[in-house]
Amino acid sequence: MNLSRRFIPTLLLSFTLALIFTACNNREEVEIPVFSDRYKHFVETLSSDNFEGRAPTTPGGKKTKAFIEAEFRRMGLKPANNGSFRQSVPLVEITGRNFSALTIADTINELSFSYFDQMMVGSSQLTDSIYLDKSELVFAGYGIVAPEYNWNDYKGLDVKGKTVIVLVNDPGYELKDDNLFNGFAMTYYGRWTYKYEEAARQGAAGVLIIHETGPAGYGWDVVKNSWSGPQYKMGGNNGEPAAQVEGWLHKESAEALMELAGFELEDLKQRALNQDFEPIDLDLKASVNFNLTYIESESANIAGYVKGSKYPDETVIYMAHWDHLGKTVTDDDEVRIYNGAIDNATGTAAIMVIAKKFAQMNPAPERTVVFIAVTAEESGLIGSQYYSLNPLFPLETTAGGINIDGLNVYGPTRDIVVIGYGSTDFQNILKQQADKQNRVLIRERYPERGYFYRSDHFNFVKQGVPMIYANSGTDFSGRNERFAEQVLEDQESRYHSTEDIIHDMWDWKGLDQNLWLFFNTGKELANSRKWPQWEEGTEFRAIREESSDLRED
Repeated sequence: MNLSRRFIPTLLLSFTLALIFTACNNREEVEIPVFSDRYKHFVETLSSDNFEGRAPTTPGGKKTKAFIEAEFRRMGLKPANNGSFRQSVPLVEITGRNFSALTIADTINELSFSYFDQMMVGSSQLTDSIYLDKSELVFAGYGIVAPEYNWNDYKGLDVKGKTVIVLVNDPGYELKDDNLFNGFAMTYYGRWTYKYEEAARQGAAGVLIIHETGPAGYGWDVVKNSWSGPQYKMGGNNGEPAAQVEGWLHKESAEALMELAGFELEDLKQRALNQDFEPIDLDLKASVNFNLTYIESESANIAGYVKGSKYPDETVIYMAHWDHLGKTVTDDDEVRIYNGAIDNATGTAAIMVIAKKFAQMNPAPERTVVFIAVTAEESGLIGSQYYSLNPLFPLETTAGGINIDGLNVYGPTRDIVVIGYGSTDFQNILKQQADKQNRVLIRERYPERGYFYRSDHFNFVKQGVPMIYANSGTDFSGRNERFAEQVLEDQESRYHSTEDIIHDMWDWKGLDQNLWLFFNTGKELANSRKWPQWEEGTEFRAIREESSDLRED
């Protein structure tokens, strides 16, 4: 699951310990049968060293696509793309090399920040080299232009050719004011993707985000792992501008930089919380250079379907991303494989075994059920973005979808965390099925981390499709709070690292529990006349309503 240029384990970090145990620990447990005798095999295969971390354009990625495609065909799914299971996704693979230090200088003094430990930089421009030379530095607060909130961090400023430094997240995180942005919960304005996009629209040559673990929702190690190595963007002419340099500053680096400019970072953060904030010229200049190699290539989403028996033109979607971070070779020739067992062999294997269940149904589900294994999620949700812009089945007549990204591997729970809790009435169907398992739905603990915007479902959400994105919480059946804390520690140590492998703490019963939950939720929607809607006040309701005349009640 993607975090930075690749995401954090969204649901796996959604913990509400004491409250959950109090609310749920008296619920009677329901027996959990094995969902599929093939599931463990699929997870083991996809996360094996043989698949080399499943990076999109690598030999391991090619093996992954072939494996999923062969299994879809074996199950009896129909190919979704004019006789093919593959939907080509144009990619550009960009790799940075020979990174200089980032130097920050005034007329007398100079600071030097090293790549990897003190700063991370890259570029999505297609050029052989990047040379940012003495670019004027400006502190632009949160880097947000939001007319609906009467907020403009760029007001009165021409940043063409300059480098802007911005804070992560949005002002609502610090102020916790429900009337400002979305209060403590992150909006899209708080996402790193938005900040890069807005800086580019303003004409900036560079944009550096100050990293802080709390408002970012992930540590510096995740930034390092996510921004190093090959990076991908959607190929073709997408018309999106990009700054010459995009990157991150470690908080300590930002503090030193601001001190050189005569400011304290904490003071500037407070100033940035005011709607009257105006950008601050730091009277410093930034320089950095590095080389780029880029390869235009393509990957593929793998998509198959079970044709609906009564309403074949209406669809229900299951989706998971098949890619992960691939492998790297250290300076001493050590090969390091990012196996991605949880993220996202568990999800890819899930849609495979759920697909088989649907393919074996007699009669077939009333609506068509589509299974999409998308590519390049870890590189910015590219595969799902491409599908959402080039759907193989009309999104206007898609009843809803379920995104499966990084399932709980630590055993059965009595609770289910829903990301975007209460945003769509599709959640009512999920609740009905959870009730049958004697489980309760709960809100995510960390809405400020913006998890709703950070996995593949969001590209469908932006097109108006109601999506479910959920996973187990932390009220583990037969376990105490200390076990939940151990799970958190284990997850954090393994996320986006070479240790995301199958290990002794895995309990496959928890996986079976969620496989049944998601299968039954999708089956209920596929065999109903329900058209889930967005709740009042959500920004996606209007686009859903625009296509209501295309849907039959």
